[in-house]
Amino acid sequence: MKKIALVGTCAAIGAIVLSGVAWAHHGDAGRYIEDIVDISGVVVETQLINPHSILVVDVAGDGKTVRWQAEMGGAQQLIRSGWVTDVKPGVKVTLTGRRLKSGAPYMNLTERARVILADSGKVVLQTANYGQAPQAQ
Repeated sequence: MKKIALVGTCAAIGAIVLSGVAWAHHGDAGRYIEDIVDISGVVVETQLINPHSILVVDVAGDGKTVRWQAEMGGAQQLIRSGWVTDVKPGVKVTLTGRRLKSGAPYMNLTERARVILADSGKVVLQTANYGQAPQAQ
């Protein structure tokens, strides 16, 4: 009987701990605007990290350059798609994605998004739901 109680207690503690981790990773509902926006700029850096890689782009406008960050999928997903050979510092890109509601230069490229090489027009990233309307909440 003690063994069953111990296993049940461990399972309950494990479920509580893991639910906190899942909430922390997926707790950005309402963080981004629903409309997609386009920005064009020059790649500064690609951070191939997990769970979300970051693309850093300098965007020129109004006489000054603004450094944007764009959140993408995981490193393995991007490497398999050929990302490393196509998107290097100095390459001009056009990003389509959802911007932070706060107006900060940060964009989500994990849904309804794409990245195009400006010089060739080659699409190097496009989510399965690109071009679709936002889903009702």
